[in-house]
Amino acid sequence: MRATTLAFGLIAFITAIATIGVVATRRVLHAALALTGALLGTAGLFILMGAEFVGLVQILVYVGAVVVLFLFGIMLTASGSAATPVDNNQRLLAAAVAFGVFGVLAAGILAATRGDRGMLELDKAVSTEQLGNDLFTTWILPFEAVSILLLAALVGAIVLARRD
Repeated sequence: MRATTLAFGLIAFITAIATIGVVATRRVLHAALALTGALLGTAGLFILMGAEFVGLVQILVYVGAVVVLFLFGIMLTASGSAATPVDNNQRLLAAAVAFGVFGVLAAGILAATRGDRGMLELDKAVSTEQLGNDLFTTWILPFEAVSILLLAALVGAIVLARRD
């Protein structure tokens, strides 16, 4: 067994466990910390597969910004409720929906990688310059919409915390 295959299996297993921890835990703070582990594992998989730029951006943007924003939101709005369990009686329905979404996504991925085309072409290298050009020309509107959404979430968390 090659070392990269072993490393992939180990990182994928840790990422899967952290991802299950996100939805299985009853405490919001623990879910946010498990999300950090899942995102770091995903970045590790990107780096292992040779997409270092995407892996480092994953760490910078998602772990460094989004999860920190979640944690600040939890800290600002929780007022003691971060330690109390959050649960309801719809776990079975949520599990059914999650497995349904997984099935649809898996079928789509399998359909995209079968047939005459074979596997997806992963040998093409895309330069960082091309990624930057695409991000700030083709994808500038979604990029800015997400930044405004995150800013609104942070302002909303501050407003909710100030009411107490």
